[in-house]
Amino acid sequence: MRVWIDVSNSPQVPFFRPLIALLEARGHDVQVTTRDYAQTLELLRLHGISHDVVGPRHGGPGALGKGRTMTRRLRALRRFARRRNFDIALSHASHELPLVARSLGVPSAYAFDYEFARVQHGFGCRAARRVVVPEAIPQHRLDRLGAPPRKVRRYSGLKEEYYLAGFEPDPGVLDELGLDRGRVLVVVRTPPEVSLYHRHGNPLFSDLLRSLGSDSAVQAVVLPRTTEQREAIRALALPSLVVPEQAVDAQSLVSLSDLVVSAGGTMNREAVALGVPVYTVFAERLGAVDEALIREGRLIPLTDPRALEVRKREARTDDRRIRRDPEQMLDLLLSALEG
Repeated sequence: MRVWIDVSNSPQVPFFRPLIALLEARGHDVQVTTRDYAQTLELLRLHGISHDVVGPRHGGPGALGKGRTMTRRLRALRRFARRRNFDIALSHASHELPLVARSLGVPSAYAFDYEFARVQHGFGCRAARRVVVPEAIPQHRLDRLGAPPRKVRRYSGLKEEYYLAGFEPDPGVLDELGLDRGRVLVVVRTPPEVSLYHRHGNPLFSDLLRSLGSDSAVQAVVLPRTTEQREAIRALALPSLVVPEQAVDAQSLVSLSDLVVSAGGTMNREAVALGVPVYTVFAERLGAVDEALIREGRLIPLTDPRALEVRKREARTDDRRIRRDPEQMLDLLLSALEG
């Protein structure tokens, strides 16, 4: 079987990494398309995933630029796929893939776990044959996106518990970044400032950086999404901030950290899946998954940097980890082959 996967953003790389390995182990031919956006290309290279860059770069924060870029990428993806005779197309929040797949008569599965990116999910859900989501998202929110119950397949828990099931951290990432193991290690993820659903700035995040960056007992590794974010954070010249030059093994870094503070959803949930204390400073409406994690006490909303409990983690054990079978996730996606 010929399988087409489109990876349009950085968090989709770890999601698909074990699934690609499973597909290839089953004897399937997998081809990955991507775009030059954030650290997606760096992460694909870091994890040794072969890929083709198809279409233009990200269209920027405005709706007009996004619309123009989407049109150009749809055409480029269609040219790429037209003569390759794919049997199925898989994506996680890459809404352009199901649109192109449908135009070519290729069944597709569209997965996501944040339901309030309504524009992109409206496209993806309506075009895909299957929509794969966590159990936490209520059906009435999916109905508004064009995903009736007959289309929907659900999984238990977090998607991160599936793709991190076999993960073990590599301590070498600490040496790679020159970190002092005696200081409190905080991993910080920047806001998704160019996302269409993220319409406002996040002043709390700026206050957080200044608080952590001036604390001599801390080393805060800040993982930016774009070159512009990296340059802006470095310009603050705060002594306790570490800003990597390029993409790093973020899952190992999170697993070995004492604390995670994230202004995005995926790293919040990776920390939860790896049993690491995590605070969220996400400025937009939280989705059902994060709402559930907050109710369970596994994710802590942060409204004041002074409320952070910045201290060394006493023990790093697997007691808090939930490991789920990635084969189950793959089979849900492949259910798009069913009529």
